[in-house]
Amino acid sequence: MKQRTKVERQKLTEPDHSEISTIRQCQLLGISRSGFYYKPKAIDAETRELMQRIDKIYTEKPYYGYPRITAQLNREQTEPINRKRVARLMRIMGIQAIFPQKNGSVPNPKHSIYPYLLKGINIRRPNQVWGTDITYVRANNTWFYLVAILDWFSRYVISWKLSSSLSTSFCVETLKQALKVALPQIHNSDQGSQFTANEYLDILKKHQSIEISMDGRGRCFDNIFTERLWRTVKYEEIYLKDYQSFSEAKSSLNRYFKTYNDERLHQSLNYQTPAEIYYS
Repeated sequence: MKQRTKVERQKLTEPDHSEISTIRQCQLLGISRSGFYYKPKAIDAETRELMQRIDKIYTEKPYYGYPRITAQLNREQTEPINRKRVARLMRIMGIQAIFPQKNGSVPNPKHSIYPYLLKGINIRRPNQVWGTDITYVRANNTWFYLVAILDWFSRYVISWKLSSSLSTSFCVETLKQALKVALPQIHNSDQGSQFTANEYLDILKKHQSIEISMDGRGRCFDNIFTERLWRTVKYEEIYLKDYQSFSEAKSSLNRYFKTYNDERLHQSLNYQTPAEIYYS
């Protein structure tokens, strides 16, 4: 049986239990009384604003690590910002402070890794190559995680899902949803633990016609079309909104992706929509 985390054990406590005292509950669950009474400190407005600026710099220049992001921030304001603070905030946001790979999904050394199959390939049709990736979405005092599966030829977002945690399950659900639409020739992802987990790979391997491709370590531009999607989504949707909750973010993103697929004209598609190309 999987051992529960400290946070999960804390959620099992019942402060108003009529028969078992709080002290005894803590003893039974193996948590400290200080841990039981601890409440996470909300992120103040100044820190949220700084995180938003870090987010924008990184989206524009994903090859920047925390030293260059710190330098860029210090060019734009009078109050100096400490590198350690920037590095800490980047960890909270899911950005790896090491050149140039982001930390939306972290490799697991025990998981299977597949070679990158897209070098020099000529993409000529829908469902020839699908790419997937995870990015982060700010909402009030917290951050959520967004995964999408994109058809590289048409730029059509086949499926997407928002999650409050970096679990494998929300990526698995997104893949299952996409496979109800079509089967790709090649499925490409990074080497993050969500995409190298057996639960995810087993779904792909059930379809023998699907070839599995993974980006090289530290090579964020191997997945360039999905990176461009995140840039578009952030500048056209996320940065313009002030989500106050998970449900609000999900609802707004749902409207955006419908517009993106069915109405947004793409210059690279000769001013057609992704849906027009995908279903042509």
